[in-house]
Amino acid sequence: MSTPTPHGKPRTKRTNNAKRRKGDAPAADPASEAYLEGRAKVLHHPAFAALDADFCRNQGCRLCPRTGLVRIDSNGVLHAHPTRRADPGAWAWAIAHGLLHLGFGHVPADKADERAQPDRFDLAARCVVVSRFLRTSPVGTAPDTLPADLPGGDEEQLAARWRRDGLPAAYEGCGTAGEEPDQYLRPWRHWSDPAPDWQTAFAAALTRSVSAAMDTAGGRDAATPRKPWDLALNWFVSAYPLLGGIAAGLTVVADAELARARDISIAAVSARAGEIYINPLRTFTDDQWRFVLAHEMLHAALRHGERCGARDPYLHNVAADYVVNGWLVEMGIGEMPDGLLYDPALTGLSVEEVYDRIATDLRRRRRLATLCGKGRGDILGEPLVHPHSRPYTDLDEFYRRGLVQGFDLHRTGERGLLPAGLVEEIRALAHPPVPWDAKLARWFDEYVPRPVAVRSYARASRRQAATPDIPRAGRWFPPEEVARCTFGVVLDTSGSMDRALLGKALGAIASYAQARDVPAARVVFCDAAPYDAGYLPPEEIAGRVRVRGRGGTVLQPGIDVLHRAEDFPAHAPVLIVTDGWCDTLRVRREHAFLVPQGAVLPFTPCGPVFRME
Repeated sequence: MSTPTPHGKPRTKRTNNAKRRKGDAPAADPASEAYLEGRAKVLHHPAFAALDADFCRNQGCRLCPRTGLVRIDSNGVLHAHPTRRADPGAWAWAIAHGLLHLGFGHVPADKADERAQPDRFDLAARCVVVSRFLRTSPVGTAPDTLPADLPGGDEEQLAARWRRDGLPAAYEGCGTAGEEPDQYLRPWRHWSDPAPDWQTAFAAALTRSVSAAMDTAGGRDAATPRKPWDLALNWFVSAYPLLGGIAAGLTVVADAELARARDISIAAVSARAGEIYINPLRTFTDDQWRFVLAHEMLHAALRHGERCGARDPYLHNVAADYVVNGWLVEMGIGEMPDGLLYDPALTGLSVEEVYDRIATDLRRRRRLATLCGKGRGDILGEPLVHPHSRPYTDLDEFYRRGLVQGFDLHRTGERGLLPAGLVEEIRALAHPPVPWDAKLARWFDEYVPRPVAVRSYARASRRQAATPDIPRAGRWFPPEEVARCTFGVVLDTSGSMDRALLGKALGAIASYAQARDVPAARVVFCDAAPYDAGYLPPEEIAGRVRVRGRGGTVLQPGIDVLHRAEDFPAHAPVLIVTDGWCDTLRVRREHAFLVPQGAVLPFTPCGPVFRME
């Protein structure tokens, strides 16, 4: 219907389909709104936003998919279907899928003119890997056509398997471009600019986002600036797998008063407490703090403090510093601060070899200084007490597992070459030492013979049920055979011996004696004077033995008792149980020492030393 106008022309009512005037708001497009909402959800994640991808949704673009949702190319452009309607969740999943192809290095940028497109096996394998990642970090809504069970393995393994066995139909079209490939390689269009590394940018952004999430979960304020040593420690956790496991379990104690009281110049470490003590008043760059923390972590992980033995602790610490600093310089971890111990002439030597060299140079010894300072070692035997101290446990298994697993990750990830000496020590850690009780059992097997039974018709005959009329030789132990199957025990019962260690030692000795059918062992208790308990059956060694003395420690008279005893076989070995606080011993027969862990004998032992843990 029309109405006349003042000029005589009919006036037509405007309908919804009439053309809008210039400046009117455009009509809502549901497809575009859902696409933009899904894209905003993806770009809200900092790891996806760091890729800095371009987005194309032009109807005239030949790379926009005709049946699917999105396609990604090697120029970092995500091409979306111009008119396809989908839920925002479906758009978010498809856009994240395409950007992950970019971040995983599936479509790397390259200036080459001729680029071979991936075949269907590579396309399917890459899409499976990306879909598997999206299930662990869900973004949007996955399509219903995606299989419930996605195979394991990386892209190369899946593609090789499917080339050999055939591509399953369920994974043929699991991309985001429908029937077309969702990945396209083409030359880098910006010739004047270097080709970007999408994979490194995505990894760095993902690391930052994970670190921020961990800080939030740990109650840290994101607005509070992080200390440089904390940033250095987090760098090992996120970017250096060789020491990442060790760094995750260690605690940095930055206490200026503690450093001043303990005279710590730069840093020190307590492997027992799992703590690195640093002087927060020292100013270093981030790279220098990485070097310092890596230095202390290797000291703790390789148990340099426990490997000292009877050597001078400070010189052994210095030798370990030379070796560790040489490794870190060779691996290029951080930047070595000025004044640390480093000598290229010592490259390739072990800690023990370096110790033998520097121990004879007294002039050089006076000029040496560790991270703790001149004349002080940075490897601490006991943890330092501070306001945040906590109960400590044995961390030996933690260091071993963390360093061995870090070495496996470093090697499989091809993170660079490692010094040969460091590799040898890590492989040695992968095979932990034999426990002391197993070593003691081997010693018994070697030097304490087992009584062997003989058969003789002089003994009572035995008969079999099948042939009751035929007598057979009996089994018996000759007295001379039994007499030689024994050993001597010289037990330190002074006041310095711990009762728990006494019980552990006696129990181990009794159990091995019973296992080897030893009829009796000669036991001598020693403190200020020896007490010969005579021959004791194995069950009485650990049970009804009464410790007589608790005075000083003089063991040589007890050993002399066994030397002069006419009823003690000349070939029988002697096991000496002590805590190390004893006199110098002279033993003229096969012998061994059983001492607590960390004990040092005041002389060079000729026989093996078993250390109770």
